[in-house]
Formats: sequence, structure tokens, C-alpha cells
Amino acid sequence: MTTEPAYVPGHALLAGRTAVVTAAAGAGIGGATARRLLEEGADVLVSDAHARRLKETQARLADEFGADRVTALACDVTDEGQVGALFDLAAERHGRLDVVVNNAGLGGTADLADMSDEQWGRVLDVTLGGTFRCTRAALRRMRADKSGGVIVNNASVIGWRAQKGQSHYAAAKAGVMALTRCAALEAAEYGVRVNAVAPSLAMHPHLVKVTTPELLAELTSKEAFGRHAEPWEVANTIVFLASGYSSYLTGEVLSVSSQHA
Repeated sequence: MTTEPAYVPGHALLAGRTAVVTAAAGAGIGGATARRLLEEGADVLVSDAHARRLKETQARLADEFGADRVTALACDVTDEGQVGALFDLAAERHGRLDVVVNNAGLGGTADLADMSDEQWGRVLDVTLGGTFRCTRAALRRMRADKSGGVIVNNASVIGWRAQKGQSHYAAAKAGVMALTRCAALEAAEYGVRVNAVAPSLAMHPHLVKVTTPELLAELTSKEAFGRHAEPWEVANTIVFLASGYSSYLTGEVLSVSSQHA
């Protein structure tokens, strides 16, 4: 089994930039991404549907990186009004919008034959619909600003491959991939790049709560390194896509996996 690599320090890759990260409260990919963006020099507006956890996240990050660099606003990505308010605040607080990370998503497990319309619709509305609403809001502002910008969407390798009980989530994540590719072509003329990451198995507390130990062990055993990814390892790839190091990448979906996607 390969041991976990050492945490990579920041290199000021995003100094002077401003970023919005959805679903950024807690210890998952969103929270790790907000921290990595701050470590790379960006000012960050963090958002989440859970107001209490978001407030705690803002306080923790502000204490470490400075209150002037961390703003927070609760946002339900299924609500167009709340999405609009989030991006209005980004413009008001920072004057420009350089990076948007659409991390909000909702999973669940149900066989298709037993799945209700509500289960299907809720997962699609949060995971795909939320990415659509935030991407649309970001593109409208980036197009008007004429200053470029980067959007990074969080997809999943499950958008490429099958897993029992995941037809709604897989369909949503495959939709995020397709949305990313189409949006990238439309945004290119404005100098805006749109890409996505597709993690395989990134461990965080919420995943442990909603996944059986048996399934987690099975998924982990399929990883080439014999371990799951840490959320910060996925965040590193998001930072790469947000930075100038990926200046010629758009419409791409990068698998963050130690196995074949």
C-alpha cells in the first residue's frame, strides 16, 4: 500500500485573484478547495446550503488567512434568487470574478426500479441543475467583465462508469461533463475557460455516513495506490485548472483517480 503523500505548500499561483466556491463548508472537497485557493493567494467567497457549518468554516478560515480575504453567504443552488445573490455579492465584495468552483452536489443510493420521482429529481436538480445555474451566473458576469475567468465543475468518474444504485447520480454527473464541454465552446470567445474534475474516491466524513464500510472497502481495493484520495489532492487538481498552468485547457474533464476511469 502506498503511503499518503506530503501536503503540498502554496506557490502563489492565484495571487490577486478572487474565487467563489459552492458547498465549501465542512471537510470535503469544497472545504479543501477553499483552503487551497487561499493558500495560493486568492480571496475567496465560500458558500453552502448549511448556514451554521458555513459560518464555522468562514470563522476558521478568516482566523487563519485574514477576515478581509474570506467572505461567506449561504446559498441553495436550486434557488435562482439565492444563486444571483451569491454572484452579486462576489462582484460587490471583490469587484471582479476570476474563479468559480461548482462543487455542490447530492448523492444517494436507490435501485432504479425502486427510485421515486422525488429522489431522481432532487439529485438532478442539485447536482446538475445547481451547476447549470451557477455556471450561467458566472458566465454572464465574466462575459460582461471581459476579463477572462475560469470555471471548474466537480463531476465524478461515475459519469463514465456504472455502479449499482447510482443511476440518478451517474446521470447527473455525466450531465455535468456534457455541460462543461458545451459551456466551454460558448465561453471561449470571451476568454473564459470551463473544465471539470472527475474524482474517483475522495474520503470525507459525509461519504462515510452515507456509504457502507463494505462498499468503501471494495472501492478502495480497486484504487492502484491501495488508498482513497484525500480531499486536498482533488483540490490540487482544481487549483491547477484555475491557474495559468492550464491556460490551453478548456472543455476538459480530468479524472482524479489512481485507476482507469
